[in-house]
Amino acid sequence: MAPSSAALSADNQTDQVLNAMKTRQHGAWSSGDYAVVGTTLQIVGEELCEALDIRSGQKVLDVAAGNGNVTLAAARRWCEVVSTDYVPSLIERGRLRAAADGLTVAFKEEDAESLSFADTTFDVVVSTFGVMFTPNQDKAAAELLRVCKSGGKIGLANWTPEGFIGQVFKTLGKYLPPPAGAKSPALWGTQARITEMFGAAAASIRVEKRHFAFRYRSPEHFLDIFKSYYGPMLKAFAALDEAGQRGLRDDLLALIGSRNRAEDGTMVVPSEYLEVVVIKR
Repeated sequence: MAPSSAALSADNQTDQVLNAMKTRQHGAWSSGDYAVVGTTLQIVGEELCEALDIRSGQKVLDVAAGNGNVTLAAARRWCEVVSTDYVPSLIERGRLRAAADGLTVAFKEEDAESLSFADTTFDVVVSTFGVMFTPNQDKAAAELLRVCKSGGKIGLANWTPEGFIGQVFKTLGKYLPPPAGAKSPALWGTQARITEMFGAAAASIRVEKRHFAFRYRSPEHFLDIFKSYYGPMLKAFAALDEAGQRGLRDDLLALIGSRNRAEDGTMVVPSEYLEVVVIKR
């Protein structure tokens, strides 16, 4: 039976919303300098490679790689790595890091929702705090599965809704609500959503909650760094008037204060994330 005109209209509206989100997100991630924040997350890439038990010589694709944390970790383990992102400046930062370490990596500009690679090209497909931000979550998950070989592995690190960064985004949403119908990126940090997206094609799925500790000179230092370099927060503050900026700053500092385990004026805030290993059937 052919779809009704009402169904087609709804699909078109959904596509328009997702395309508009992608345009805004591209602008956000292209602003500031995510690499300043991204480089502090390197340990997550190392731990994900160990969880995947990757082997030298395997073909590895890093999707929405940012400045290349898993890229570098896999290259240090003598894998054949292709590092991709849709922000050219981040690809360049990854390239500079690889060159500084004397690592061989191929870099390519790619959209996580529409990868240019052939089916079943890679032994391992990875993403840390990257693919979770795609507007069309199901399409992105399908692309990760498509380019992964049968018996290959998909490894992800995704912020959870309850964790610190999940709550940061919830706080941002209080001041700048997301478009109607948009799925929260933090859903990628739940076992239910991972099973929904990958379960039908998976031989097995293993998830484990882990924590990354944000360590900064002070809560104010963290906020200043994120306001200056982390695209989504930079754009949020820029879109608000003075009163809104003051309210958002106060709410974020209160969130940090509620989770800060440092007692010496510095900031040590654990942020929960979901480490995911999918073995493709």
